Amino acid sequence: MTTYTKPGIRDAIRHFNKHVLNPAMMAVAGRRYWYASVIEHTGRNSGGHYCTPVVAVPVSGGFVVPLPYGTGVDWLRNVLAAGSATITTKGQTYHVERPEVVGAAAVEPELPAPRRKVFHAFDVDSYVRFTLA
Repeated sequence: MTTYTKPGIRDAIRHFNKHVLNPAMMAVAGRRYWYASVIEHTGRNSGGHYCTPVVAVPVSGGFVVPLPYGTGVDWLRNVLAAGSATITTKGQTYHVERPEVVGAAAVEPELPAPRRKVFHAFDVDSYVRFTLA
């Protein structure tokens, strides 16, 4: 599933975020009063420990994370390979498992209206759903 209809623009934004915005975001992601969360994951090939800022929305029994850059992003591939991760959000840390990529229609009814509007504005059409361990 892709999200943006113009892959060149999507890839340029993804590259900027990965190399410029994400490192800056890590200083505040996961903190109590910040919107961004941190997902900790293990590299599928290297076995290294990685932390990536994401937007994790709590839902019944777990979390959903929008995939604005599609399903090929490194952190998602790592999480799918491992089958679990750790999410830190609002100052709390949660172990999550059973990641499942789902379409927007499957999770949008569970999302708060303001989040749903933002994700629609960015044409997010896929999410990953996590279950609390």
